[in-house]
Amino acid sequence: MQMDFTSLLTSFIPSWNSVYLLVGFFGYLGISGSVLPGKVVAGANLADGTRLYYCCNGLISLLLLVGLLLVGAWMDLVSLTAISDRGLELLSTTLFFSVIVTLLLYVAGCKSKTKSASLKPHITGNIIDDMWFGIQLNPNFLGVDLKFFFVRAGMMGWLLINLSVLAKSIQDANLSQSMILYQLFCVIYIMDYFFYEEYMTSTWDIIAERLGFMLVFGDLVWIPFTFSIQGWWLLSNKVELPTAAIVANCFVFLIGYLVFRGANKQKHDFKKNPKALIWGQPPKVIGGKLLVSGYCSPVPYFYPIYLLILLIWRERRDEARCAEKYKDVWVEYRKAVPWRILPYVY
Repeated sequence: MQMDFTSLLTSFIPSWNSVYLLVGFFGYLGISGSVLPGKVVAGANLADGTRLYYCCNGLISLLLLVGLLLVGAWMDLVSLTAISDRGLELLSTTLFFSVIVTLLLYVAGCKSKTKSASLKPHITGNIIDDMWFGIQLNPNFLGVDLKFFFVRAGMMGWLLINLSVLAKSIQDANLSQSMILYQLFCVIYIMDYFFYEEYMTSTWDIIAERLGFMLVFGDLVWIPFTFSIQGWWLLSNKVELPTAAIVANCFVFLIGYLVFRGANKQKHDFKKNPKALIWGQPPKVIGGKLLVSGYCSPVPYFYPIYLLILLIWRERRDEARCAEKYKDVWVEYRKAVPWRILPYVY
């Protein structure tokens, strides 16, 4: 037991190989994001009337990266199991990188004298609060919007981890139906994100959250290394599902995906054009800004449990913010939409 615990601790120690992998990944994202073609999308109007513009070329960047890795593996230049072979040390390396980035953002934010809405420092004086929530809304480095960059890195990192885990399971002759379903569902979700990457520009994270440890850690560590937990678990736990379970899993995923995509599309379209039709009908709106029509709305089981907690926490924060922002209009909205997340349950 002592040997196993010691070995586990040792596997968390960062290595130069994990540093090279991380630097190479970020370097590729920085270059590809700057040079590859993509749709340029205007962000939300900021407090001072300015807008940021985002080049949504994440899909082509992702496909090119996967293609380069496959060619490199075919030529014996790279190993497809490089990530799965050193998952824990990559986790600790990325965590260490997130802490460094947070410190640099804090220092840069404190020294900033700009008055623009995207870079104006918001300092509370509480160092823990300022480092956790961040000081600046949209800090950038060499012209790269870091918030948008980190979200893209997290989603791509999640897919790369999954693909490496898949390669490891094939290499170990341990490929199961459960692994195939997990990989398929994740690929659909991640590819959907990049196909509709422009929708990210109208989300709360991009338009309202400042960039601090909460988002940096969430994007670079939490998303790729926790959303992939089921894949890691299936590497050492081969689970074969009966046909009925496979059909049920596919059905539940399909329903969940359709609701997820439909709700997010309605929200994005409404923010871009408040008169856009929803299900063929004019949108029902309260106060000119609040949409009330449309959707409105153990280890392998970590992800759904985490999402439940996240959604409740986010809903509570949104509730407090909207109540303060919209006041009486929000009270009227709550009467029209009384359920917070799940109708007749919560």
